[in-house]
Amino acid sequence: MGQVRQPRRAQARDGELGAAVARAQDGDEAAFAIAYRIVQPGLLGYLRGIVGDDAEDVASDAWLEIARDFGRFKGDGAGFRGWTATIARHRALDHLRRQRVRPRAGGTEQDVLDLPGAHSTHEQALESLSTERALELVRGLPRDQAEAVLLRVVVGLDGPAAARVLGKRPGAVRTAAHRGLKRLARQLGIGGEAGEGVTDGAYRTLGKST
Repeated sequence: MGQVRQPRRAQARDGELGAAVARAQDGDEAAFAIAYRIVQPGLLGYLRGIVGDDAEDVASDAWLEIARDFGRFKGDGAGFRGWTATIARHRALDHLRRQRVRPRAGGTEQDVLDLPGAHSTHEQALESLSTERALELVRGLPRDQAEAVLLRVVVGLDGPAAARVLGKRPGAVRTAAHRGLKRLARQLGIGGEAGEGVTDGAYRTLGKST
């Protein structure tokens, strides 16, 4: 089964994020601002996929909780990314319970434009796909698949971290992400090929658009 790769941009910045978190926990307010700037774009994109236009309000609530409990966090940059995503998801679900609306899958146009891509033999066709079309396809995924894809691709979490956020087994999250990307690939007309090439193709749809 093909697997979703953690975006290289997130991996590259996790070292910087971990260092900023450590300095912030030592009282460096500027370092906390750096951590916020690194984490917020992906977090906001993920929340837009769950609560839509209310994402910024929910993100503000999440950051209040993050700041309040910041001293309790223990871990590296990747761990901080997962910890903040967990808090944001709880606030989003609280919001949805209050609003009594079903979570929506999707993201912002800028989220998709900013994502790194993975190599694919279908590069030419996928690069011609519009950003709006990519978002439309993601919005059509079942919730479990959409959340798995958003956490892996938009937030930049690896499989185990995404599983912790969702409270599921890593295998279940990998399966959901794979099925979601495979469904996207079929809708793009590249579903005739199986395995990692298919998921890489759909992954690139989210990772790069013209």
